Amino acid sequence: MSDSVTRVNMISGPRNISTAMMYSFRSRADTTVIDEPLYAHYLNATGIDHPGRDVTLATLPTDGGAAIELIMQPCETPVFMIKNMAHHISGVGLDLGWLHEVESFFLIREPDQVLTSLIKNLPNPTPDMTGLPQQADLVEHLAARGRTPIVMSSRQILEDPEGRLRNLCERLGLPWDPAMLSWEPGPKPEDGTWGVHWYSRLHESTGFEPHRPKDDVVPQRLHGVLEECEAAFEKLRRYLPT
Repeated sequence: MSDSVTRVNMISGPRNISTAMMYSFRSRADTTVIDEPLYAHYLNATGIDHPGRDVTLATLPTDGGAAIELIMQPCETPVFMIKNMAHHISGVGLDLGWLHEVESFFLIREPDQVLTSLIKNLPNPTPDMTGLPQQADLVEHLAARGRTPIVMSSRQILEDPEGRLRNLCERLGLPWDPAMLSWEPGPKPEDGTWGVHWYSRLHESTGFEPHRPKDDVVPQRLHGVLEECEAAFEKLRRYLPT
């Protein structure tokens, strides 16, 4: 077991490239990954109905403290990468002290792209379901405590996977590993039980696909949600690398 583990805490929103990023880190020789350990706590705290809710509640801790213990558990590799959703962290009664014991980075995506994808599984999303307001809150939380937030755009990563991942590794204090650019197709042992509902397309992939903006339009009924998400996105984008 390593006495010194770098815990890389990715804070994403849904319908981003967060699972691809988990697979990317999983491809490193020095890294262990875990998929959304706070998910059951979030479901329990909010009462929200998600695909696979009952199985998730049965397989992950619903208690916040126990869920955080999964993040801080001993790890046999030098790097432990945690895939988290912002709305699983902020606004659900969790003590945020553990954020100062990990190296966090934020993965963001344009609000219209998030919403038009999210409604395929959740037809009536609220702003909080996108994770963008919570990402903005958490960035401000870290910045107010002297941490320089690391914010990465999925668009930037897809446009230049090697360049952007090299930059991310440098900012996290990790050596670059070109293995991060590809992975084997199919499900992974670390996939959460909810993967059957959300990851099927990704299981066909072997690496980052080129960025392809969608032409889908956010429905009129969600324009208020879009405006709130865009305001949060503007707070986040100021931290993006050029």
